[in-house]
Amino acid sequence: MDGPETFGSFNWLRLLLPFGLLAMGFFIGKAIENAHLRSLHRREIHWRRIPVSTLDAPPEGWRVTRAGLVDGSVVVSIDHWKRLLAGLRAIFGGRIRAYESLLERARREALLRMQENAHQRGFHGVVGTRLETARLATASRDGNGTAGVEILAFGTGVERAR
Repeated sequence: MDGPETFGSFNWLRLLLPFGLLAMGFFIGKAIENAHLRSLHRREIHWRRIPVSTLDAPPEGWRVTRAGLVDGSVVVSIDHWKRLLAGLRAIFGGRIRAYESLLERARREALLRMQENAHQRGFHGVVGTRLETARLATASRDGNGTAGVEILAFGTGVERAR
């Protein structure tokens, strides 16, 4: 006898459930990513008052009274969707846009955390800003793939004489 979820001898629920869970994960992940992008944008506007520069010296006209190391770091993990898309892209070649967006968000987050650290320590700007990345772990037993990446933003926080 056929139940409500079967058609003939094929059980459709067994087929639809995994795809439904994958779709749900995709849409929830996309919503979380979009919320993070909105948060980054708001915080970047807020922290514009703490300028960040890759130059080794403060802007001309700044009289620096104090300096110190400031940093901000973030660890990101690659979700299953991005890993799946990257695996498909590895077969055919080309840019892995899923990783690009993940790493862009991580870089922006690390820089914001560095600016927040500078503010907490009383600095008015950051010079000599650098970014470093480190692979934290492997995603599989055979050592292939990356489970997480740390992005570290650091520089010299400077206090400006008023």
